[in-house]
Amino acid sequence: MPKSAPLYELQKARLEAYANAGVNFDLDRAAEYTVANGWHVDDYETELPTETPGPPEAHGSWAAAREVLRNYTFPPPGLITGIFLPDQPLEQRVMVLRGQFLFFTFWFGVRIGNVTDEQRPLPNGEAEQVWGYNYRTLEGHFERGQIEFTVHKNLTTGRVKFHIHAFSQTGRIRNPFYWIGFRLFGRTLQKRFSNQSVKRLKAQVEEMLLKGWHTPDQQQAPPVQPAASQEDAQQQMDKATS
Repeated sequence: MPKSAPLYELQKARLEAYANAGVNFDLDRAAEYTVANGWHVDDYETELPTETPGPPEAHGSWAAAREVLRNYTFPPPGLITGIFLPDQPLEQRVMVLRGQFLFFTFWFGVRIGNVTDEQRPLPNGEAEQVWGYNYRTLEGHFERGQIEFTVHKNLTTGRVKFHIHAFSQTGRIRNPFYWIGFRLFGRTLQKRFSNQSVKRLKAQVEEMLLKGWHTPDQQQAPPVQPAASQEDAQQQMDKATS
């Protein structure tokens, strides 16, 4: 049986359509997007294998988590699949998200907003190395808001963790059937996405450390491995849950 075409080729029209789409919320008012103002604000975190104190190790858990984040393999494929051009720089990436629930399939657009790569001071006087990025919802998305994924290493203790921070609110849904469904199940699916994402990222990092892996040449583009087919996505999900 011939192998299916990569999803980024099958969804070329959608990727092109979202290339120039605008964000569906006001970025200048982000400070107002609080629980008190009717927004969901979420934080999820998991511990990753500890490293020795000092800068991130070349083949340690911090660097492994960074590669998992770049490749966007950590979301549960039975719920969300990210589709993007493999040669597009991370900071310019536009993604089509394929959401699946029951017998429904939804298509949404998001765009990378900021990529973080910095050393930050901690309240106790220590410092941490942080890498990650956020993406923002585009016009046509059922939600509006931003989600950020970051990996942190405490340079004094060697502690490594993965963190998700998001603010969101239900957007405009013209189809009344979808509106009812999203009002009933949207928040549950949102929590499931984050809970499973932190677990999957940790499992993938642990597997990379167990089997060994190589840091890509920094002169090359980040290693991007979009899901090639529905079969590949299912295999990834089965592997993560086995």
